[in-house]
Amino acid sequence: MDNIYDLIIIGSGPAGMAASIYAQRAMLKTLVLEKGMPGGQVVNTYEVDNYPGIPDITGFELSTKMREHAEKLGIEVKSEEVIELFIDEQIKKIVTPNSEYKAKSIIVCTGARWRKLGIKGEEEYTGRGVSYCATCDGAFFRNKTVAVVGGGDVAVEDAIFLARMCKRVYLLHRRDELRAVKILQDSLLKHDEEKVKILWNTEVKEIIGNSEQVEKISVFNNKTNEESEIEIDGVFVGIGTQPNSGLIKDKVKCDDLGYVITNNSCETSLKGVYAAGDVRQKTLRQIITAAADGATSVYSAERYILENF
Repeated sequence: MDNIYDLIIIGSGPAGMAASIYAQRAMLKTLVLEKGMPGGQVVNTYEVDNYPGIPDITGFELSTKMREHAEKLGIEVKSEEVIELFIDEQIKKIVTPNSEYKAKSIIVCTGARWRKLGIKGEEEYTGRGVSYCATCDGAFFRNKTVAVVGGGDVAVEDAIFLARMCKRVYLLHRRDELRAVKILQDSLLKHDEEKVKILWNTEVKEIIGNSEQVEKISVFNNKTNEESEIEIDGVFVGIGTQPNSGLIKDKVKCDDLGYVITNNSCETSLKGVYAAGDVRQKTLRQIITAAADGATSVYSAERYILENF
């Protein structure tokens, strides 16, 4: 079994990097496969201020530190896209366009992607006023005016959270009633309109700003077709995420949205197969919880290998 890895990690975001560090320290023969730039979504995060012990750091800098830590330990990383998995047997086979790899266990750390509005200015101002995570970036908008887009649980939770620190919050929803659970709606509606103002039947047409940051949004009412502009300092898009689970969603149990279902040990429905980070079903998707998943999944994989090989 010399040509078989103990563990193959697919993805090198915070979950994958943490997993690789723990795997190397556990002396597991490990390979990390990453189709793009190491770091995952965090690379595109302009500023991270909630990772313990490392305040005031960009997402790129934090991901670089994680990668350097892994490289210092001698982890093997290959820039290859995984195109197929054969994971029903005890020895798993991972296929890339040019190679095939075998492993006793695998950890899927392919993450998730934010659902986007797909409007003018969104990409340009991402990280410069446009955010997809209120708990990550809300503190940067203290005493400022922001808009939250959406009407489900995520958007309403974001609006409630931001109301604690922002001068004013606009909640823009394209329908005339919210989809969030009633307890969240009740909590939101406790705020007066000077603090939280809901704009019903309202959609964002464009995000507008200067060379550095967002300044306003162009909106229209889909009932009256009236157009207007709102001066704001930030836009929080709260329309959910999509898991990058295409490789595995037909092979293990997933929820209706495609997130991989695991237990607290990050074990999927298949023995020797684990999911860590944003790709798995969980309550909070943050850098710190992804890293924790990476550590937990390696602990589980190590026990599995000891008991079965």
